[in-house]
Amino acid sequence: MTSEPKSYGDELGVITVTYSPGETLGRFLDTLVKATSRDVRVVLADNGSTDGAPEAAATERDNVEFLPTGGNLGYGGGANRGVAALPDSVGWVVVANPDLEWGDGSLDELIKAAERWPRGGAFGPLIREPNGEVYPSARLLPELGRGIGHALFGKIWAGNPWTRQYRQEDKTVRERTAGWLSGSCLLMRREAFDSVAGFDPRYFMFFEDVDLGDRLTRKGWQNVYVPTAEVVHIGGVSTAKVKPKMLAAHHDSAYRYLADRHPGPLWAPVRLAIKAGLALRLKLEVRGAR
Repeated sequence: MTSEPKSYGDELGVITVTYSPGETLGRFLDTLVKATSRDVRVVLADNGSTDGAPEAAATERDNVEFLPTGGNLGYGGGANRGVAALPDSVGWVVVANPDLEWGDGSLDELIKAAERWPRGGAFGPLIREPNGEVYPSARLLPELGRGIGHALFGKIWAGNPWTRQYRQEDKTVRERTAGWLSGSCLLMRREAFDSVAGFDPRYFMFFEDVDLGDRLTRKGWQNVYVPTAEVVHIGGVSTAKVKPKMLAAHHDSAYRYLADRHPGPLWAPVRLAIKAGLALRLKLEVRGAR
């Protein structure tokens, strides 16, 4: 017997997963005030911070809740825990990195877009780097050929066709659907989030947003890029000190994503080749990072 989808209200909740975010969290919360005219409930899903920044933010701000997750659950696992803590009155869920700066009215722009796209499940803004460059945050799904081409040549051949297609670099900046949207800033209908049981917690970090976008599409939802909403992504404050570990997590997640979509014995040689290729790529990237 199929249960009816849960009904939610029209309130807005913001989840950010924290892990010693430092001073960037204050800027995130300060700029969030001007991102929307709505009242916002903020949940800091904390994966084990030691810098005291999340606890201080929750103490100083009435609309901010500190929620220890009980361990380092990764980005998707922490986000799931934060969403689960929201009351049923919250029907609009934002999952965003704590090192974002919100553009004025950016969240209101995303919610307006949702009115134009009734089957939109996830909405992503235009994301700028600190130097002002636009980050390609609305991409195609990394299907086997495209994904392998990007993985092999993305770092050594900047203009290769697989990377350009995957990153949608030739697309005019306009409102459109995408295969997936960057998980660094997403507005989601909560019923859409529920329909796919949220993020897959097996992805500790990286590709959880790619996987989410794919599963939303399979459920009949759309991933919508809304460039009239803008944010600035400062960059990984909490991950910069552990770059080799983050590179390893990225490659592990890339393999999981492709392997999940090519199961069974017939695909075993392909999975083996993918694993070997990613292992070599990881070795070269770690050596370069050092």
